[in-house]
Amino acid sequence: MRKITLFLFIFHILHLSAQEAIWWKTPTISPEIYDNNTVTFRLVAPQAKEVFVVGEFLPPSIVMKDGMPTQMTGTAAMRKGGDGVWSFTTLRPVEPGYYNYSFIVDGVTITDPSNIYTTRDVVKSTSILFVEGGWSDYFRDQDVPHGSLSYVWYHCDKSERDRRLTVYTPAGYESSGLRYPVLYLLHGMGGDEESWVTLGRAVQILDNLIAQGKVKPMIVVMPNGNIDLQAAPGHGPEGFFTPDLDSLHNYSGLFEESFPGIIRFIDKAYHTVPRKQSRAIAGLSMGGFHAMQISRAYPDYFDYVGLFSAAVGHEAGDIPIYQNPMEKLRTQFSKKPALYWIAIGKEDFLYDANAEYVQLLETNRFRYEYFETGGGHTWYNWRFYLTEFLRRLF
Repeated sequence: MRKITLFLFIFHILHLSAQEAIWWKTPTISPEIYDNNTVTFRLVAPQAKEVFVVGEFLPPSIVMKDGMPTQMTGTAAMRKGGDGVWSFTTLRPVEPGYYNYSFIVDGVTITDPSNIYTTRDVVKSTSILFVEGGWSDYFRDQDVPHGSLSYVWYHCDKSERDRRLTVYTPAGYESSGLRYPVLYLLHGMGGDEESWVTLGRAVQILDNLIAQGKVKPMIVVMPNGNIDLQAAPGHGPEGFFTPDLDSLHNYSGLFEESFPGIIRFIDKAYHTVPRKQSRAIAGLSMGGFHAMQISRAYPDYFDYVGLFSAAVGHEAGDIPIYQNPMEKLRTQFSKKPALYWIAIGKEDFLYDANAEYVQLLETNRFRYEYFETGGGHTWYNWRFYLTEFLRRLF
């Protein structure tokens, strides 16, 4: 009888531990942020031969990949202590911000086991470092009125299937009886309709700026720019899969061609102001390319355009919607958009392509605004660009 009781007790404990990690202890403190904003990262790995920390807070490097310059996230070697704990302390204070980082242990990339805060960026999971202060306060969930976030399905006629959108509505939307302007916010290569929420902190940025009266309350629509997918991994009929960037037809033109259908759906389903003066479109990297092409193809739809580290130099090929770019650009600017905003970092691998595009606009005397920062092709910059772009809308 005692053996049965002991067995049941052990079974009960194991069953509980499988549901709730209440006995788990973090191996060490990591990351540890000091008063001067220097940061120490630690990893318990006594058998490891070499360990690196990779993060946005480190200077990036540019390497050639498939004949193209590609920006690589900064990397620093960690040092092994006598207790088997590897550590690295930043030489300089880390600027306030929200950063992604990971460890490379003998060639294998892992998240920080001592840090419970992680996020997915395309096909990899990374840990989160948040350094408070300054403009990074916009990324925190502060004690302000909060908007709502919805995952909404619509039917895409071009792809002949249902697809998922992420939609932000501002605080008070449900009861205000008002109509709102709309920003269509596009993600980058390999991202999806969740990227601006999970990586971009768009909800926190909007809530905080609106509460401070610096931004007009608006609806923000974040579609999935991967036209071959119905939704983010694990949220559609495709099931739990790993995105294969080479198999996605992100530059086929089909997403751009289908975009008016998204606008019609939003104008019907939400309390919008359905006119050009109350619509904006913006995107990062590949999403910047999409925003550029969509705003050209449909010049009567958007009065505000934002290109964040945009892939403006991407080869468009013979795709119909990409043809006659100068003719479309002249038509777009003849309609006098309220804002055509270009932002890029000095270390971004797309800097030269953006500089050429700016020169094209300058030569043709098209009215635009240019915003240049330090840094490269990172979410650190794109969050900053979003906060600046939002202030200029409507």
